[in-house]
Amino acid sequence: MKIRLFEIFTSVEGEGILYGTKTLFVRLAGCPFTCFYCDTKESLPLDSGDEYSIEEATKLIDSNLQHQTYKVNFTGGDPLIQHQAVAELAKHVQSKKIPTYLESSCFDIDRFNHVLPFIDIVKIEFKTRDSDFVDSQHYEKLIGHAIKCLESSVKSKKTTYIKIVVSSKTKVDDFKELVNQIFNSISKDDIDGFIIQPTYGISEPSLELLLELYDVVYPNYVDVKVVPQLHKFIGAP
Repeated sequence: MKIRLFEIFTSVEGEGILYGTKTLFVRLAGCPFTCFYCDTKESLPLDSGDEYSIEEATKLIDSNLQHQTYKVNFTGGDPLIQHQAVAELAKHVQSKKIPTYLESSCFDIDRFNHVLPFIDIVKIEFKTRDSDFVDSQHYEKLIGHAIKCLESSVKSKKTTYIKIVVSSKTKVDDFKELVNQIFNSISKDDIDGFIIQPTYGISEPSLELLLELYDVVYPNYVDVKVVPQLHKFIGAP
């Protein structure tokens, strides 16, 4: 089995409920989606980065793993593109008693379930219609997969949270429809966080819009938070 890795590096987690933690990032190559705000476009091609055997990749993780690292984050691209390889690497990290963390749009329930046993913390990135994630013909199908992945993660008792990136293009009604879909499938007690993340440097949403979107989530989940990307402000990768 081979894996294509774009980069491995240690930094401060800049997003989500665990922002500020020392993290080893394992960025995998490959993502078929076209979110307009993507800040890692160079890692999207499947032939980006370098190819390794699983043994070589585990040694690379070991050599880059710094003392007192809080977690190992499998990111991309989208890690589920190379789900079998991710499962092997995550299994290796778990053997070191270090939490494994997956961030993905969770576009495929079968791939997700293959990886899930070896993941401790799951960040499910739900995409808004305006994100240009996919065309309108395929949007509902992929959101349906993300919902199934959410249900599977909470059923497995994983630490699970939701992130939605929003921009000045985000329509409140569309956002509300997505939030309703989410909370029609799970209860507020099932998840460990709900993050609204404003875009940075492109189509940034106004404070007024952020508060409107916050108010959409709040009746369903009172611990909702608006959290920008911390690493952008401290100059971290």
